[in-house]
Amino acid sequence: MQSGKLNTVRLAFKRLGFTLVELLVVLSIIALLLSIASPRYFSSIDRAEEATLKQTLNVVRDALDKFYSDKGVYPEELADLVEQRYINKLPLDPVTNSKETWEIVPPEEPLEGEVYDIKSGATGKAKDGSNYADW
Repeated sequence: MQSGKLNTVRLAFKRLGFTLVELLVVLSIIALLLSIASPRYFSSIDRAEEATLKQTLNVVRDALDKFYSDKGVYPEELADLVEQRYINKLPLDPVTNSKETWEIVPPEEPLEGEVYDIKSGATGKAKDGSNYADW
């Protein structure tokens, strides 16, 4: 009688786990879902970086215009915008993840100062096919 109970306990223990085939099916489903979702994720990161770059350029260009309208000259460097409180801190180029890669465009001859405009120092193209450096 005791061996009957022992066989029932053994059968119950065997049914608690998953078989190798079941685990492989679940892992293949997870891999399929990840292969569908990951390109969309990375594409959304690129779009967010591009939108952030455009917004940063607009904010800094607006600050440069305000600086010029207040002082009558353009700043000598980007740090002057921070010192004079036109912006809170030096902007980070979201594509290059650096504050040092900004390309400074000086004003034309009759205007005074050194920073007329800024452009991204990032190499490469955006999703729309334009160069980051042309924005």
